[in-house]
Amino acid sequence: MTNSENSVDIALVGGGIMSATFATLVKELQPDATLALFEALDGPAEESTNAWNNAGTGHAALCELNYTPEGKDGSVDISRALKVYSEFDLSRQFWSYLVRKGAIGAPESFVHTVPHVSFVRGSDDVDFLRKRFAAMSAHHCFAGMEYTENRERLAEWMPLVMEGRDPYEQVAATRTTAGTDVDFGALARAMLAYLGKQPGFTASYGHRVTDLKRDAGGRWDVTARDASGAKRTLNAKFVFLGAGGGALALLQKSGIPEGKGFGGFPVSGIWLRSDNPALAGRHDAKVYGKASVGAPPMSVPHLDTRYVDGKRALLFGPYAGFSTKFLKHGSYADLFASINGGNLGSMLAVGRDNFDLTKYLVGEVLQSLQKRFASLKLFFPDAKPEDWRLEVAGQRVQVIMPDAKTGGKLQFGTEVITAADGSLAAILGASPGASTSVAIMLNVIKSAFKGRLTEWTPKIVDMIPSYGRSISDDAALAASVRADTNATLKLENQGS
Repeated sequence: MTNSENSVDIALVGGGIMSATFATLVKELQPDATLALFEALDGPAEESTNAWNNAGTGHAALCELNYTPEGKDGSVDISRALKVYSEFDLSRQFWSYLVRKGAIGAPESFVHTVPHVSFVRGSDDVDFLRKRFAAMSAHHCFAGMEYTENRERLAEWMPLVMEGRDPYEQVAATRTTAGTDVDFGALARAMLAYLGKQPGFTASYGHRVTDLKRDAGGRWDVTARDASGAKRTLNAKFVFLGAGGGALALLQKSGIPEGKGFGGFPVSGIWLRSDNPALAGRHDAKVYGKASVGAPPMSVPHLDTRYVDGKRALLFGPYAGFSTKFLKHGSYADLFASINGGNLGSMLAVGRDNFDLTKYLVGEVLQSLQKRFASLKLFFPDAKPEDWRLEVAGQRVQVIMPDAKTGGKLQFGTEVITAADGSLAAILGASPGASTSVAIMLNVIKSAFKGRLTEWTPKIVDMIPSYGRSISDDAALAASVRADTNATLKLENQGS
C-alpha cells in the first residue's frame, strides 16, 4: 500500500450514496487500502442523495409500472422488474451485514416498512394492471402481491386516494406489504461516519475536484480546490467518479476513450410536500401511477410516505422541469460546458428522436401551481392547498450515449463507464440508482479489480450471501435471504 501523504490507492469524487457504498465495500474487502474522498459541498449527502432531493426510495419494482412494459401482443414483460428486485435485494443484504457489524447504527434510522401500491384509472390501464398482476404474482419474488378493484378494499389500502373520488370512475390497484422507504441521506452519512473511524480513509468537504490528469506511470493526479481557492493535488491508483451530475465533466476531463461520445440531458424536479401529521398518519403507502406520454421514468407520479430524519411526511410528484444545471448546487453553464466535438452528434441525434420528451418538459416548466395541484387531486381528491408546499428536488442527468445506428440515444437508468486499464470508473444516470447502489458497485469491482475478484469473493459472499446466484431463479434462496434481512433490518409485514 502507498505511504506518501499525497498518494492514495483510491480517490473518490462525491459524498453521496454511490461513493459511500463503494468506499465501504472496498474497506471491508481490503482494510489496509488508502482512500481519499472529495465533496464540493460542506457535508455529505447534500445533493441527489439527500432525502428531499431523492426522486425515489426503496425501488424494488413492486409498484413502478415503467419496469413492466406491455408488448404489442398485450403481454407484460417482467424481466426488468425481476432485475431491479434482485439488485435491490443485494443492497438489503449488504445493509444487514453492516447493521449486524454495528457499523451503521439502528436500521430504523434509515429504513422502514411501507407498502408499495400501483394505482390506475380507466379501463385500458385497469386491463394492463390485471395482466401485470397475473404475470408478477405467478413469480416467487412477487408472490405476496394483491390485486383489487373493490373500492372498500382500495379505501383500506389508501384512504386519502379513495375519499372524494367519483364513484363511477373505474380504478384498480395492486399492493405488496414487502415495500420499504429508505432515507439514503441518513444511510450515506452513517456509512461515511463509519469510514471516518477507519485508518486510511479521509474525507475533504468543501473541496471541488477541478482536474484529472494521468501521470507517466498510469496513475491519476486529482486536483481539488477549497472555498478559498487553495489547490490540493493527490495522486491515486484508481479514481471513482460518483459525483452525480458532476461526474460527466470529470469523465470528459479524464480523456479516457471509453467516455467519448457520452453526454447528459438534465431534468429538474419539484415536489409537493406535506408535513401535516394528520395526513401523514392516514397514508401508509407509496402509491405509483402511470407516467405521461414522453415523460422520463423518474417522473412517474406518486403519492409517497417518506421518513426523513425519523419524521413522517408526504410527497407528491415529481413534476419534471428543465434547467441547464447538472447539480442542484451547480452552474447554469453545466450543460453548455459538457458539449464538445465528441458528443455533439449524440446530443443532436437525441434531440431529433425525442420530441415527445421535449414537449413534455416544456409543458411541465410552464405549469402553474394550480395545474400542479390539480395533478395531486387526481391521486388525492380531497387535498387542500394549505396542507402542501413546493419542495425543489435534486437534478437528474439522463445519460446520452453514442449509438452506431441512430447517432445517439437516451439511456434511462444508471451507466457505469470504466477505463480499459481499470484505473477509473464513472457513474452516470439516475433511477433506480441509489436503491441498486450495491449491485452497481459490485459491477465496478468486477470490471476495475478483476485481479482481486477471486481473492475477495469469499468476503463478498459473507457480506452478500446471494452473490453469484440468482434469487429470481431460486425460490428457496430468495426466501432465505429475505427472511434474514427482514429480521436484521426490523421490517414488518414483509411477505414473500
